Amino acid sequence: METTLIIIKPDAVKGKKIGKIISIYEENGLSIEKMKMEVPTFSVLEKHYEEHKEKSFFNSLVSFMSSGLAIIMVASGENAVAKVRALNGATKPENAGEGTIRKLYGHSLQENAVHGSASIEEARREIEIWFK
Repeated sequence: METTLIIIKPDAVKGKKIGKIISIYEENGLSIEKMKMEVPTFSVLEKHYEEHKEKSFFNSLVSFMSSGLAIIMVASGENAVAKVRALNGATKPENAGEGTIRKLYGHSLQENAVHGSASIEEARREIEIWFK
């Protein structure tokens, strides 16, 4: 059984889409193993997004992600990483497939409703950061 990290971002939490988003994951065979709601701190976000630290959008990304409550979850299931990425859709909502979470609830490249780990290795690292 594979696990992955999912974050329902502040834009989707503010938009009251938590239940609808979680339902999509559960209806597609994923189980929520751990879940918490918090306003992410700079120190956690800095670790989470460390590969983007030198990029021009880093400060804007961290500012957005710490702007309000987020839901942080560990989901499990067969091929969980790939399944979550497929359900999430493309990073840019306008490029996301019909019926994907980002197509349904995303607004922009940054305010795209959800984050999902990109690989099994990244999932392990991110789960450790958020659920020590």
